[in-house]
Amino acid sequence: MTLNTKELIRYQRQMLINNWGEGGQEKLRSSTVFIAGAGGLGSPVAIYLTAAGIGQIRICDFGKPELSNLNRQILHAESDIEKNKALSARETLFNINPHVNVVPLTVKLTENTVDELVGESDIILDCLDNFDTRHILNQYAVQKKLPMVHAGIHGLSGQITFIHSPETPCLHCIFPGSTPNQIFPVAGVTPGVIGVLEALEAIKWILGIGVNLKGKLLTWDGELMEFCKIEIKKDPNCPVCG
Repeated sequence: MTLNTKELIRYQRQMLINNWGEGGQEKLRSSTVFIAGAGGLGSPVAIYLTAAGIGQIRICDFGKPELSNLNRQILHAESDIEKNKALSARETLFNINPHVNVVPLTVKLTENTVDELVGESDIILDCLDNFDTRHILNQYAVQKKLPMVHAGIHGLSGQITFIHSPETPCLHCIFPGSTPNQIFPVAGVTPGVIGVLEALEAIKWILGIGVNLKGKLLTWDGELMEFCKIEIKKDPNCPVCG
């Protein structure tokens, strides 16, 4: 799958990065990513993976944008409020980069649907807003030995880690419980910061460059503008990966 002339021009600046090159760009184009959620985190993740030239993006969301979402869910506009988020995302992403095949998935992610939704994806991006569904995705990733980038946000803070069982702790090792569904504060810039880091983690893993956040939880405090990297370890008694 060689790059065509337009692609060579479009991606020329990133191909100048050490160990990226034309071969790395072809790796991106032959890769498939699964994005769980087309909301606050899913928006920057999908936009920057599309701009980078991922071959196929499977983006999953069964909801519709609401007016109160639009401060952060930049995949969508007011004209998209009656549309499904995954379908709205496909329209936006096509306008950014028509070379990327965006597959909209409008079915709710559950234990019964996760296998079909993830499909043949190479990596999973957790852009969800609740731990119940995150744990379903985590268990599937552990079973299939798929890498998963987890991220979460609240207000002006966020967190991110790279999970790849059995090499790293799984999500259940780090956050074994759940939280009640609730409306929590969030500024649009917060998922912007953390979502871009999620996209970067996926790109680095696909290309095999740099160091991923394996066994590390990176937290960001936007009020103090501080990053902190915390070591995390596997739970030997974890019911998911132990």
